Formats: sequence, C-alpha cells, structure tokens
Amino acid sequence: MPAPLFLSSGDLVADRRFDFARDLQLKGDLVAAADLLLQAAELAPGFASAWFTLGEIRERLGERDEAIAAFRRARVADPDDRHGASLRLTLLGAEKLSAMPPAYVRALFDQYAPKFETALVDDLGYRGPALLFKAVLSARGAVRKPAFFKRAIDLGCGTGLAATAFAANVDEFIGIDLSPRMIERARASGLYAQLEVAEMVEGLRGRPDASANLVLAADAMVYLSDLVPLLREVKRVLVAGGLLAFTVETHEGDGVILGEGLRYAQSTGYVRASIGAAGLALLRLEDLSARNEDNAPVPGLVGVAEKS
Repeated sequence: MPAPLFLSSGDLVADRRFDFARDLQLKGDLVAAADLLLQAAELAPGFASAWFTLGEIRERLGERDEAIAAFRRARVADPDDRHGASLRLTLLGAEKLSAMPPAYVRALFDQYAPKFETALVDDLGYRGPALLFKAVLSARGAVRKPAFFKRAIDLGCGTGLAATAFAANVDEFIGIDLSPRMIERARASGLYAQLEVAEMVEGLRGRPDASANLVLAADAMVYLSDLVPLLREVKRVLVAGGLLAFTVETHEGDGVILGEGLRYAQSTGYVRASIGAAGLALLRLEDLSARNEDNAPVPGLVGVAEKS
C-alpha cells in the first residue's frame, strides 16, 4: 500500500514536529510520538494528518476513547475525510456503517497508481480478472452463447487489468474510476474507447439505457456499503441478456461489515438479496478468493448476473 497520506498544516514548525513524530512512531516509541503530535496539533488545530496519526497511535496504545476523539478531530479538520477517519471510527464501534468517503478512495488510489499493478499482482496475488473471465465463459457456455461482447463497462477500472483479461472478447471498453491518476494509467494502456473520472454509480447514471452488453466490477464493489443503487444502474445500462460479472469480499455472518483492511465484506445472503432487489437474475455465485492478505486468501465471491 502507499505511504500514509500527509496534508500539510501550513505551519512549518507543526509539520516538522509531525515528521519527528512519524520517525518515533516507526521506531516504536508511541508515547513520545503521541506527545509530539499533540504539540503539532496545538500549533495548528486544523492539522488533519496530526489528529489522524494521533488516533492511530492512541488505538495501538489501547486508548480507545482518546483514539475516537482524535479521529473525530481529524474529520472536523478535513470534512472531505481524505484520511478515512470515519472508517476508523466505524471499526472502533463509535459510528454505524456508512458509505465510504469518495475523497478517501480518490486519495488512496491516486497515491497507489504508480505501483498499483506490481503491488496488487505480485504482492497480493491478485487474480480477480482471470476469475471473472472464467466465470463469464462458463455462464455463456452453459446456455451455448458466444462470450463476445460489443461494449463493456469496466467499473473501478484502475489501470486496466480487467480489460486486459477480456480484451479479445470485447469490441469496445468504457472505463470508469474515481481516481484521475488511475484513469491516466488506463489511458496509457490503449484498451479503452472512453474513460471517465467518476464514482461508479454517478458514472453509470450518465450512460444511456441498454447501452452495454457486459459490465465488469473487479475488486470494485468492496468500496460500497450498499450494492443496490449500483446494481439498479447496472440493470438499466445493460441490454436484455447482458451480463454483470463481479467480485466481492465476504464473511460468514449477515449483511455488510467493514473489514480491518478498510474494505466492505458482503455476506452471500446479502449479495443474493441485492441482486434480486435490483431485478437481475443471478447465474453463478462461487466461493473464490480474488486476492491474498498476509499471505492468505481473502474470503471472496465471484458472481455473474444477467438482465433477463
């Protein structure tokens, strides 16, 4: 993953104290680091990065209430919540599950873009696009239809890994991603006829009815706490008989949870219910992991749904 996000306070002394605190944090001296971060925040009360990092340290020290207070100060300092303080508050049980801040996702992947493919494929063993391709071939083969598509929309397209997997089977790709730097990388691939910087639901809303034969969502729906709005837009843009192929992370309980990796995990029952609520027909849903974390497969689902 990229280095932690840093937003300057605008105060040179406060920024320097933050840097010293980060060095101490990396060396394991958390108490001294916390003290320096408090000093930085006193100099610059709107220093979001100092408050957020202080929250992380307080959490590691087992000081839950103090961590919650620091994360809340970070969010007040940066209402766009580019650090994702609201997500940390959810993990601490201080707030209910809610939508992921778009600015957090954009900042995360803008930072991630330069080494995205190396980190994802080499370090995490990412195999989502290959699993989606196999699932689509199986779904088409089961009804003896060719797996060739005139137009595909690639949601959360990133650098173009999913488009690469389907390149020989799609005439025209449209890519949608919230990160401008990811879109730059996707453009350099030469795989896309159109690219748009947008949140996934917003991007689909700008597309005409029945304008796509295939929608891909490889490792994209893990950033949504509610799948139904997206799935309804997918149904609208698909032609009759068009397919949605997707991966999600999952868990053994019910509904949706936020995992320690700050990605949403959806239960099998929730995915099935959401597909049904959107008016799509689920063709396949398999327990398959699209990536590793800490050298172990992350529980996941690979699905294919159809607009009937």
